[in-house]
Amino acid sequence: MKKLIMSAVSLFLALGGAANAQTTTVTVPGEVRTYVLEQKTPSATFEGDLAVGTALPETVEIHTIPDQPDYGYVIVNDKRVLVNPKTRTVVEIIQ
Repeated sequence: MKKLIMSAVSLFLALGGAANAQTTTVTVPGEVRTYVLEQKTPSATFEGDLAVGTALPETVEIHTIPDQPDYGYVIVNDKRVLVNPKTRTVVEIIQ
């Protein structure tokens, strides 16, 4: 019985650690945020929940940021959003 409880606790801790390992924090350079905040790009409409990790559809045009190939941006539903241009996923909602 004691062995079963120890196994269950080990499994619980292992699964909890795996869930935590999937949570990542992206540190976006300040100049990227500044650039995006200064842009006067029209807002696109997106149906659904906009959150970090959301993949944007092909219909939403992602704009490039000079000298920053790892980041793109889009203004969606009047919110400025940083996007990974390769995966089209939301990295950060700035405003």
